[in-house]
Amino acid sequence: MKMPKHALNLTLSVLLALGAGGAVFAQQNPIVLKNIAETEVAAKDAQGIIEKKRVPLSKTLPGAEVIYTTTFENRGTKPVGNIVITNPVPANTSYVDGSALGENTVIAFSVNGGKTYGAANALSVKTSEGRERPALPADYTNIRWTYQGELRPGAGGAAVFRVLVK
Repeated sequence: MKMPKHALNLTLSVLLALGAGGAVFAQQNPIVLKNIAETEVAAKDAQGIIEKKRVPLSKTLPGAEVIYTTTFENRGTKPVGNIVITNPVPANTSYVDGSALGENTVIAFSVNGGKTYGAANALSVKTSEGRERPALPADYTNIRWTYQGELRPGAGGAAVFRVLVK
């Protein structure tokens, strides 16, 4: 089955400001983003040892795991702070618990389409009976990575998460 087009289109919002000056970058955004959707396949190396290898995603079936990676790099000449990357959990998928990674970032989740964010253990959702219960990874609709500090020129990082196709 081909991946739905919307599943590969990650919505990204990057809020950038110069460190000390606080001036917001508008037209000359020094942060370059790249998105990729991959899956893991088993491959034999030269010694015949089977290893997992990531390959670009072209199509998938229900139950398959997809790895989304957003890389970011400061191609400017000054450090950049207030970097925030936000990705939706694609439709017809479910977030894989504990898979969101990002060095030097604070990771938060949303269960309401990105209106509000919080730590995974602080989120709750209403049941069909109107009672609140702790949110489960399957309830997450969006993930947000907030880079801590300033990203120096030439430096970069990655925001990663995994989903299972329903």
